[in-house]
Amino acid sequence: MIKILHLLLKVSVVQFLCCVYASTAFHPPASQPSLSPVYTSMASFSPGIQMSRGQVHNKLIIALIISSSSLGLIVFCCLCFWAVYRSKQFPKPTKNSESGISLPKKGFVQSFDYKTLEKATCGFKDSNLIGRGGFGFVYKACLDNHTLAAVKKIENVSQEAKREFQNEVDLLSKIHHPNIISLLGHTSEISSSFIVYELMEKGSLDAQLHGPSRGSALTWHMRMKIALDTARGVEYLHERCRPPVIHRDIKSSNILLDSSFNAKISDFGLAVTNGMHGKNNIKLSGTLGYVAPEYLLDGKLTDKSDVYSFGVVLLELLLGRRPVEKLSSVQCQSLVTWAMPQLTDRSKLPKIVDPVIKDTMDHKHLYQVAAVAVLCVQPEPSYRPLITDVLHSLVPLVPVELGGTLRLISSSS
Repeated sequence: MIKILHLLLKVSVVQFLCCVYASTAFHPPASQPSLSPVYTSMASFSPGIQMSRGQVHNKLIIALIISSSSLGLIVFCCLCFWAVYRSKQFPKPTKNSESGISLPKKGFVQSFDYKTLEKATCGFKDSNLIGRGGFGFVYKACLDNHTLAAVKKIENVSQEAKREFQNEVDLLSKIHHPNIISLLGHTSEISSSFIVYELMEKGSLDAQLHGPSRGSALTWHMRMKIALDTARGVEYLHERCRPPVIHRDIKSSNILLDSSFNAKISDFGLAVTNGMHGKNNIKLSGTLGYVAPEYLLDGKLTDKSDVYSFGVVLLELLLGRRPVEKLSSVQCQSLVTWAMPQLTDRSKLPKIVDPVIKDTMDHKHLYQVAAVAVLCVQPEPSYRPLITDVLHSLVPLVPVELGGTLRLISSSS
């Protein structure tokens, strides 16, 4: 577009020069006292060429007016063309009626009908049940095009459930990142609403760490890869989305793993955007053990709240323990409270690492990860790092083939 405008400007300049040349052709310079014989003889045979200085001046003015008008018209047309081009390339943001936010509109999300989802899940049979949420269940589905998917069925039992459904659909329809779950479609009935996601074959990180396998499928490097993937997803929400998004519920059960153990953040029902997270605007929500203390006690929510939750997930990967452990019928213990004194003690740290990965990593890397986790779960938000800094700290600890920059030395060399 700029090249075209530049070319048109050149044409206008040439046009102006041509008009000037035509107006002054064969005129002798005013400073010459007399005409040369050649010029005199030419003038005698071409009486229409000779003009006075006033006539030449008038012609110059006319040429200037014509060229300026042409140039103005060309520039105006170019600006109109540019405005139309910009409006097509960058459409105006759409507005979320629930939260008053504006996000760039991206992609197309399919609207399914109930019969299609019922058929895809074999009538929502228990044998297809793969997860449970706060307001319903998640089922494995096979769509008509043979695409495997996960269908979250949300019971519309309250206004809160409806709000979370709408919030998740609105946000995920505009968010696209390799470490954020992909939304395939949705539909809503009188009694239930449905969200259709891509299927994550390995389930949640929570199930991998605390389920029957007790993390046996997760090596040290695989755990670091999952941490890095999750950090990349959170960094996208905080730094790349406009306005920034605060997830509010980062936890191991909301980190899903595909067949290659690539991690993706899911469940955006509680997510909020910048400017909509004042104490009086939203209800205090989250999961015990992951909620940052300033948010739990004072309702103060910032991007550092997500960083705290990420730190708890990092401790789960490191230690293989749940964020809150029940000691008795009336007493529970926070993982952060229990681990903090030992994480900074190099003699104690190797002893509390998850037995599955114990002594399988470079201890220098172990201390680095522990240091990152300690910073993330600091009680004072200002002491916590930005998620970008966390990401940069993790990249050198993940092998190149898993998405980091660590080059492993072959044992055979």
